[in-house]
Amino acid sequence: MYAPNILVCEDEERLRKIIVKYLINEGFHVMEAENGKKALDFFFEQSIDLIILDIMMPEYDGWSVCRSIRQESDVPIIMLTARSEESDRVFGFELGADDYVTKPFSMKELLMRVKALLKRSSNISQDERVIGNIKIDIKAHKVFIGGNEIDLSPKEYDLLIYLSQNKDLALMRENILDKVWGYDYYGDLRTVDTHVKRLRRKIQDSTAKIETVRGVGYRFEVKA
Repeated sequence: MYAPNILVCEDEERLRKIIVKYLINEGFHVMEAENGKKALDFFFEQSIDLIILDIMMPEYDGWSVCRSIRQESDVPIIMLTARSEESDRVFGFELGADDYVTKPFSMKELLMRVKALLKRSSNISQDERVIGNIKIDIKAHKVFIGGNEIDLSPKEYDLLIYLSQNKDLALMRENILDKVWGYDYYGDLRTVDTHVKRLRRKIQDSTAKIETVRGVGYRFEVKA
């Protein structure tokens, strides 16, 4: 059975050792880094399934590490910080972090978040994805609502895939543009808004909705 590789990046040795020991006891393969430079070295040399990343670290801080990793990979990232300001959390999400844990925290809570992100990440490779009454047939490149196929353009399909991979998360419009259209795309954010509007119209009969998050972007969620 495959054991996911988790990279723990934390400069406080005692806390790092506690996290590492707890994750190993849960069956994960764990690597540890005490500074940002070592974290990046591990990432580019090893196959990593999830990263637990402290913000305040020597060499490179967590923000810089997250930014560098996001230029290369969508690997799940959980940010750790002793600061709880909303601006820090928003900035972390802007850089592409998937989750945010404020110190002090319980190991059970951290484990729950780790497992949830790994599960979501593994679902990306499945042949079929179900969100509410939307079914996405990955192999056939088809989308169904309540059993009826809907017609999506290639970019609308890519957008739906990205939203489904990040269900219930507030996504920055800039991140959506980068992930769906690519970092070398020279269009502006209106491209995202236009495609969201079209996709909303095409999935309006579904239980999954694309909500606007004021000042941030969009969130994909299932309504009861």
